[in-house]
Amino acid sequence: MYVVLVYDISIKDKGTKRWRNIFKTCKKYLSHIQNSVFEGEISKVQLMKLQNELKPYIDKSVDSVIIFKSRQERWMEKDFWGKEDDMTDFML
Repeated sequence: MYVVLVYDISIKDKGTKRWRNIFKTCKKYLSHIQNSVFEGEISKVQLMKLQNELKPYIDKSVDSVIIFKSRQERWMEKDFWGKEDDMTDFML
């Protein structure tokens, strides 16, 4: 499946450390495309692993992580408003 993952991490209560751990974990599974946004092809098993790895770092009272899922990238239409910085252009 193709996913777009976005997150918003509060900087309060060790938020910078949580943000850094979340960023590193997401980068293992997906392509970083913009500040707190990742995207890419991922299997259901990999998505479950990603979710399990992220759980310890997410403070549910102040942080949020949203995953948009699609069957394949071709079912998603991308429009750029402003600077076009598509970090996935190098992929075949």
